Amino acid sequence: MENSTTAENDTEQRLAARLKQLRVERGWSLDQLASASQVSRATLSRLENGEVSPTTNVLGKLCAAYGLAMSRLMRMVEDDFVPLVRRAQQSVWTDPDTGFIRRSVSPPARALAAEALECELGAGVTIAYAASPRPGMEHHLLLQEGQLTVTADGRSHALQAGDCLRYQLQGASTFVTPPDSGARYFLFIV
Repeated sequence: MENSTTAENDTEQRLAARLKQLRVERGWSLDQLASASQVSRATLSRLENGEVSPTTNVLGKLCAAYGLAMSRLMRMVEDDFVPLVRRAQQSVWTDPDTGFIRRSVSPPARALAAEALECELGAGVTIAYAASPRPGMEHHLLLQEGQLTVTADGRSHALQAGDCLRYQLQGASTFVTPPDSGARYFLFIV
């Protein structure tokens, strides 16, 4: 059985290769992508070479530049569709800056309309996305533990354990945990 560190390293290497492939497919130079994403050329180069792990913020900017949902990007680096996804095979990605943990419980697939993510944020964490990768994306966020404030398209919602927030994302969004509480939630994206 493969350990989680090996699986995470494999995922990061496949992610680095996919990021480079996306840029090359569009015929963009690193400078063009840097301009479109507002991510420095040096950072892009290091990401594509697998020298550093991308942060949630950087992935959000790259996905916006490419017009992709982050989950779709992550699906591009995962294996083919299988009906049963055991916990040990679920892709896990950790943001090195914020500690944000994203587990792809039910990864997206061409034949399926939705996906499910299990996410964990520590106390006092803010994650901001400048734009929706695809305007109108449907989200259903079910908070399992802790507290979380989600701001989507300028409207803030303070969530407690058991609350479900449903929205169609058109623009920017922010996820914030208070200084004394983290959050664990499921996010269903359609």
